[in-house]
Amino acid sequence: MSTASSTAAASATAHGLDRGARVLVFGATGYIGAHLVPRLLREACVVRASGRNRKVLEARGWQGVELVEADALMPDSLPAALAGVDTAYYLVHSMAAGQDFGRLDVQAASHFAAAADSAGVRRIVYLGGLIPEDADSEHLVSRRETGERLRAGRVPVTEIRAGIIVGPGSAAYEVVRDLVNHLPLMLTPRWVRSKSSPIALDNLLEYLVRAAVLDEAAGQVLDAAGPDYLSYEDVMRQYSEVVGKRPLIVPVPVLTPELSARWLGLITAVPTHIARALIGGLKHDLPADDAALRRLVPQRLLSFRESVAAALQAERSHTVAARWTEGLLMFRGFRLDHAFYAKRASGCAVGGASPAAVWHTAATLGGDNGYYTMDWLWWLRGAMDWLVGGPGLTRGRRHPTELRIGDRIDYWTVLALEHGRRLTLNFGMRAPGSGVLEFEIDPEPDADAGHRTRLTISAYWHPQGVWGLLYWYALAPAHLFIFRRMTRAMMRRAEALDAERIQDGGVAS
Repeated sequence: MSTASSTAAASATAHGLDRGARVLVFGATGYIGAHLVPRLLREACVVRASGRNRKVLEARGWQGVELVEADALMPDSLPAALAGVDTAYYLVHSMAAGQDFGRLDVQAASHFAAAADSAGVRRIVYLGGLIPEDADSEHLVSRRETGERLRAGRVPVTEIRAGIIVGPGSAAYEVVRDLVNHLPLMLTPRWVRSKSSPIALDNLLEYLVRAAVLDEAAGQVLDAAGPDYLSYEDVMRQYSEVVGKRPLIVPVPVLTPELSARWLGLITAVPTHIARALIGGLKHDLPADDAALRRLVPQRLLSFRESVAAALQAERSHTVAARWTEGLLMFRGFRLDHAFYAKRASGCAVGGASPAAVWHTAATLGGDNGYYTMDWLWWLRGAMDWLVGGPGLTRGRRHPTELRIGDRIDYWTVLALEHGRRLTLNFGMRAPGSGVLEFEIDPEPDADAGHRTRLTISAYWHPQGVWGLLYWYALAPAHLFIFRRMTRAMMRRAEALDAERIQDGGVAS
């Protein structure tokens, strides 16, 4: 965090949330929520983190945080999340649902407002988006209507509206970063001339924490912005200058929002439906009148260039909250020019093997055991790497059955492991980007009380530039084909292992 942000944080301790107050971060698995939780912990609050998937919450590794699984579209899940809560941060949206996400957003807000009232919550803090008067995109209209529906309840609401958030993992920021890193030449649509007021992640978190307890902020809609008012073309040019790149940006009139969304889905790691929702609002200028919020919560606001520098430094310092394979710099080869979000290809199989047997097959791959299917194809890929000076023909492992972090398995390196549940391997061959191969093992309930286990193999690829994208698209079909066969072969091997143990008088765990 910058010196200015640290000073502001010290001030917030004196005037911020009460020590010991229970604070709910509803939507803690999202981008802002994942950063807000550790920020609130520094305020000595009792923090409860809520998300639709408890496993994702657990993967964050937060110490001293209450975890609860809840969904605003399922009202029966809300009382447990809101029980005893003083302040609730509402940070969810339904853009990932694709079509009709606006209606789902409004419905979810209605459920949450009613549940918060029943639970006796003192304040709801909602993070919305900057909204022009003539907004007509579903994304912007949904943000506005969500705030209105929350305010229709009896719990006072503080709505803070922000535009581009500059920080690792922010969708709009990562679109800019991927475009600059991946394309030496950009043919851009007219929306690149639209203007907004980017805000640094640290500045926004400061606003969220401190405004939550101010009586003057109750019932208010407050714009949050940085000191610059820039077009998206200016944003891309300034980012390029900070990272030392010089892409050629050529605006053209023929790219429609639909074509732009599909183009971004191809060039960046942002899913097409999210890109479509974002682009729907980019045709508008998004000015911010942030005088009221600056008066209530004074702090030094970082310029866009300073915000980018702070974001890059945060990644270098390994302070970015990330899932197992997304975002964290160690999964990107410690390269800032490798995309934050990953392209992904997966295959899975469900079978009657025990989780222990499936884990054994995953933990013993490579070396003499090979890769359970189409070993000749794995050898061919390794030979191609060896021809360009890579380690592709390296074979062997430290121990035939045991694993620890840092172990080499042929040309892979063990990056992370949860015994019996997850194994994450770093791709060691030469390629334009960073790759991770992950094995996930999940027991499933079975009506006959027998073993049912799901094995999922996923390749995550963080491309470096246009060559990294071309490399991924060339190999993605092969990944899908191999992983489907490989998971089935591993499941059969695990089932045979269970059968051998039973025959030998052992009991499969």
